[in-house]
Amino acid sequence: MPELPEVQALVDFLAGRCEGLAVTGVELGSISVLKTYSPPPTALVGAPVDGVSRHGKFIDLDCGGTHLIFHLARAGWLRWSDSMSATVLRPGKSPIALRVRFSDGSGFDLTEAGTKKRLAAYLVMSPAEVPGIASLGPDPMAASFTVADFAGIVRGHRMQIKGLLRDQGIIAGIGNAYSDEILNVARMSPFAIAARLDDAEIERLYAALRETVSAAVATASGRPAAELKDAKRAGMRVHGRTGESCPACGDVVREVSFADSSLQYCATCQTGGKPLADRRTSRFLK
Repeated sequence: MPELPEVQALVDFLAGRCEGLAVTGVELGSISVLKTYSPPPTALVGAPVDGVSRHGKFIDLDCGGTHLIFHLARAGWLRWSDSMSATVLRPGKSPIALRVRFSDGSGFDLTEAGTKKRLAAYLVMSPAEVPGIASLGPDPMAASFTVADFAGIVRGHRMQIKGLLRDQGIIAGIGNAYSDEILNVARMSPFAIAARLDDAEIERLYAALRETVSAAVATASGRPAAELKDAKRAGMRVHGRTGESCPACGDVVREVSFADSSLQYCATCQTGGKPLADRRTSRFLK
């Protein structure tokens, strides 16, 4: 799933290519991808792209005051072309969910792999009309997001810290991958209870959050959309590296699996050497 660093890179990529151009077409390959009905896609035709921005993991194209906003969800992606195909999309006939064309012949497709179709697009007059945006927590990379703000959030939730970092209504933009990375850098168990963290632990976690995400943003910056997935995977310390060596201590990276996801961690660095229970291999680990 694209998270804050990749989404910011896509925003920068799009801004450098389509700001100032006019939209010449919006085509739906999947009727279900568009979650709004008014204004219609035809309302964007002829509108200039005035800006591209990010709200958490949402990408926002401001087209003359009408906003095309989309969320790539778990398996969605953006595919850019400097010269778009002349073929018009037909609903249900293509893996492409949505196509946008610009006045210089360029454009992009939104695609989604797998059978669970969660990619979502919205046409609205204000980003606040999108339910997922209206409920977002603060952006962790905003200059105004201080350690005191973070401490107030953490102390107010009696939940596992991994879940807190991933909850978009609490902190916007971080998902499964970067929460694993942040917790590894902070040397903290993913199952630690947020409200029980002391001041030193909160400060260490805040520093890990800011450093990890800012480094990932810098790595992704300037890369074309086609390279972002590989760059993300290459930069991971523990996420997606089950069975490999932790770069900090050399211990094996372990995994805990859930119904539809998994987390990776280093027992030596994060849990005092104690492996966490994984239902695939053991019902109980004392």
